Amino acid sequence: MIERIGTTISQYFSTFHWPNINPFDIIEILILAFIIYKAMVWIKNTRAWSIVKGMAIVLIFMAIAVLLNMTTIIWLAKSLVTLIALAVIVALQPEIRRLVEELGQANFISTLLKLDDKKIEGRFSDETLNEIITASYEMGRARTGALIVIEKDSPLEEYERTGIKVDAVLTSQLLINIFEHNTPLHDGAVIVRGDRVAAATCYLPLSDQRSLSKDLGTRHRAAVGISENTDSMTIVVSEETGKVSVAYGGELFRALDVSELRSKLELIQEKHVGERKLFKKFKKKENEKETVEANNAAGEEKQDERATDTQS
Repeated sequence: MIERIGTTISQYFSTFHWPNINPFDIIEILILAFIIYKAMVWIKNTRAWSIVKGMAIVLIFMAIAVLLNMTTIIWLAKSLVTLIALAVIVALQPEIRRLVEELGQANFISTLLKLDDKKIEGRFSDETLNEIITASYEMGRARTGALIVIEKDSPLEEYERTGIKVDAVLTSQLLINIFEHNTPLHDGAVIVRGDRVAAATCYLPLSDQRSLSKDLGTRHRAAVGISENTDSMTIVVSEETGKVSVAYGGELFRALDVSELRSKLELIQEKHVGERKLFKKFKKKENEKETVEANNAAGEEKQDERATDTQS
C-alpha cells in the first residue's frame, strides 16, 4: 500500500512541470485580482448581491439536473440563458450606469498631467458653504423640512428639468424662504450648482436599500437615491426631529453637528488642489537650483563691493 502511494506521488511529480512565469504574468494576475475584488465589493453594496445569490441557487439546481441527467430541465435552461442574461442587465441598469459614471469621473490622465500646486476657488465659495450651514440649522430649529442637492461632477440637468428654474445667488434667506411651509416652492428638492440655486421643487429617485432604517421618510430615501445615481451630496433637514443629515456615495450620515457638516461640504468643495507626487521631485530640484543661483549671485555682488572698497 505504501509502495503504491509512493509510486503514485513519484509519477505525479515526474509529469509535473512548473509554468514559465515572467513579470508581466505577475502584473496581469495582480490587475485581475484587483478587478475581481472591486467587482465583488461593488456587487456586495448593490442590489446585484441578491441577484447573485439567486443565480447561485439556480446554478446549484442546474448542477443537480446535470448529475441526474434531467434532459428537459437542461434544455429549458439552455433555451432561457440569453433571456435571463438580458433580464439581469435590465434589472441592474441603475447600478451599471453608476459604475460607468464612476469610471468616467476618475480623470486618471488629467490627474497625472497637472503640474502646478495652486489654490482654486472650488465648486463653491466659503461664503456659500457658510450660508448652506446657517440655513440648514435654522430650518432644523424651526422644524422645517429641507432637501438640498449639491452638484459635483455628475450633471443634474435631468433632475433639474423636473422642477422650477430659479438661477439665483445662494443665500441662507433664500433657502429658508424656499422651504417655508405653504410656499409654492417648498415641496421637493433644491439643486445647488456652484454659488447659485439652479432649481427648486425637483423630484429625486427613491432608494430601495433594505438597510435603511424604517423610521426614515421619503425625504431621506430620496437623498440616498440621488447619491446612488450621481456623485452629488445632499443635505436633509428632518421635519420631525430637526436633525441635519447628509447623503453621499449611497450612504446616509445622520444627525450631524455644525463641524461635521462643514467637513462634509469641504470634502466636495475641493478648494485646495495638491501638487501631484509625480512632479514634486522635479519642482523641488528646480527650487533648489534657483536658490543656489541666487546665493551665488549675492556672493559675487559682495565680492565686487569688497574689491571696490579696497581699491578706493
